[in-house]
Amino acid sequence: MTDLNDNICKRYIKMITNIVILSLIICISLAFWIMSMTASTYYGNLRPISPWRWLFSVVVPVLIISNGLKKKSLDHSGALGGGQRNWIQVFCNGAVPTELALLYMIENGPGEIPVDFSKQYSASWMCLSLLAALACSAGDTWASEVGPVLSKSPPRLITTWEKVPVGTNGGVTVVGLVSSLLGGTFVGIAYFLTQLIFVNDLDISAPQWPIIAFGGLAGLLGSIVDSYLGATMQYTGLDESTGMVVNSPTNEAKHIAGKPILDNNAVNLFSSVLIALLLPTAAWGFWPRG
Repeated sequence: MTDLNDNICKRYIKMITNIVILSLIICISLAFWIMSMTASTYYGNLRPISPWRWLFSVVVPVLIISNGLKKKSLDHSGALGGGQRNWIQVFCNGAVPTELALLYMIENGPGEIPVDFSKQYSASWMCLSLLAALACSAGDTWASEVGPVLSKSPPRLITTWEKVPVGTNGGVTVVGLVSSLLGGTFVGIAYFLTQLIFVNDLDISAPQWPIIAFGGLAGLLGSIVDSYLGATMQYTGLDESTGMVVNSPTNEAKHIAGKPILDNNAVNLFSSVLIALLLPTAAWGFWPRG
């Protein structure tokens, strides 16, 4: 009976915690929306966020987080930050785009601006940098989740192209690389559709369709950079007693690739930073002019 009461108390505590967290999210996001409306009224040249866009930006992440908690692909620390993903993994994948979004809002206001280097260089650079970081994370996730399931051939180490066991850091497959391209493209399509819905000046701006190609390229290159860093700066060994791939040196582990310098979270963070910094500068050269 005592165990039953303890379980009921734990459920109530968890339910109350979720309600408090949801209330805080709504209050914080509402405060940002009010600030954006106030700033747009005060300065006059800043575009405010519509209430429908604010509602969409709150409801969709909450639904995604709730689904992740139900499927146990995200724990509560991971949900608060944005096997089971915890807050460190969420931070390493989401810190760069979050910082870029804040910098964009500080410099250009909260409204959407078309990607047009000839008219809005700074805003366009930050928009594509944010897109590159998101597409990089999506491409790496699609490659690591879809590739091992659908690929019929063993992965090859990206630095030597030798066959390696499944789970080796830096191991790639053709299916995985195609998946990373599709993952980045999916992010690009979502960004492109957002531009079509929320931006009003598209008729006098540069074409926005390259956003889709840019997202795919960021996803593919992000996965390649992540794999290269994993193959050189993450340790991978084969435990001969269990036949399992391990990520830290032991007496029983036979070295496969890499050095124990970075862990997977650090590799994800470095990859996201590199792609976010390099690709927007390269995009300036080929982006159509309005």
